[in-house]
Amino acid sequence: MSTHSDFTGTWRADLGASRLRGPTPSEITAAVIHADPDLRVTMTIRTPNAADSQIAFDVCAIGGPRRNTVLGAEWVSSSRWVGTELLIESEVSHAGRQMHFCDYWSISDDGRRLTMEHREDDLHGQITVFDRIDGQ
Repeated sequence: MSTHSDFTGTWRADLGASRLRGPTPSEITAAVIHADPDLRVTMTIRTPNAADSQIAFDVCAIGGPRRNTVLGAEWVSSSRWVGTELLIESEVSHAGRQMHFCDYWSISDDGRRLTMEHREDDLHGQITVFDRIDGQ
């Protein structure tokens, strides 16, 4: 039996509790399918003045990196457990710029709140807090 968190669910960002960089969207939702070690995420970002954007990616908590195309950019991502948090590290090449992301995922004890926190990366300080909306 796994002692790691299961992030499976449908989630909506609590924008008031989040700390985002750039323009604040009007809504962010995420659908996560997690069957350790595989994690698949489809995120929809709604902005007031533009069309919705959707990003989808998958990672594996063990083994080698996975390549994803996200918003037209190539992401090479790998993940691993750091204590109770899942660290998703990504190298991104976009618009002639190379970026590095370290996204730490954690879930509340009651399984109702998911936190994604960037640390020591190009989005350092960004925190997105999600609440479960699928009733699990």
